[in-house]
Amino acid sequence: MRAVEPFFSQMPEPKPMDWLANFKEPGQTFDEYINDDPTLPTDERKTIYVLPFGKLKPDEREIVNHVAEFLNAFYGLPIKTLEHVELPRDLSPEVFRMRGYPKRRQVKTHYILQEIMKPRLPKDAAAMIALTNEDLYPDDSMSFVFGQASFDDRVGVWSLSRLKDKDAKLFLTRALKLAAHETGHMFSIRHCTKYECVMSGSNHIGETDRHPLDACPECMAKIAWLSKVPPAERYAKLEAVCRKFGLTDEAEQFAKKRAAVRF
Repeated sequence: MRAVEPFFSQMPEPKPMDWLANFKEPGQTFDEYINDDPTLPTDERKTIYVLPFGKLKPDEREIVNHVAEFLNAFYGLPIKTLEHVELPRDLSPEVFRMRGYPKRRQVKTHYILQEIMKPRLPKDAAAMIALTNEDLYPDDSMSFVFGQASFDDRVGVWSLSRLKDKDAKLFLTRALKLAAHETGHMFSIRHCTKYECVMSGSNHIGETDRHPLDACPECMAKIAWLSKVPPAERYAKLEAVCRKFGLTDEAEQFAKKRAAVRF
């Protein structure tokens, strides 16, 4: 943990629209994590499933494939991509709403998690995460969410609708961050408040862009512990997949961290 501390910035004082300015959270140290009976992969349940959900465009389908490959390197677990599932046409008014200007449909995350995903959860799943271009909301108290996961049910969903950018690499990086973040929640990793970290809460896209594409020292230790993958091996895989995706700066950072930890 100490070896990679120089690569991360301490969490700054939150700005008015930032996550921690609106949601007071205590964070979670590595020791707190391992002593809190976290949800972990087992020999019987160790596969992460990726579910393409809703009407996805060709570039979004490519994102699904990249996300699956990245999660394999990030969490060191087997990955399987499921068959595409369409959103039912006859949605009840209780599970969607029209918001914004111009108005667009938003789908309630609870519906996707409990009615679509939970019944489809394979028996050998450590976690299942859906990717959709539907805009999401958790309840009427919030205008939207990028994604949401259930700690207990091992299912999570994230949306591409607010991540799009004319810069394809930025779009990809945002999607990878969100996928890693929501999957972390399903392994009981809570929001990071100590460092700028992929597990830090995000209330707007600028905050998402500010966070790195990696877990801070505390959260990296949680991932190494739950996956039983040595940090150096994990960083080497992340470096390789980022080079494959053309994310050169991120690959260089992973290479430096690999050299720093040495094992």
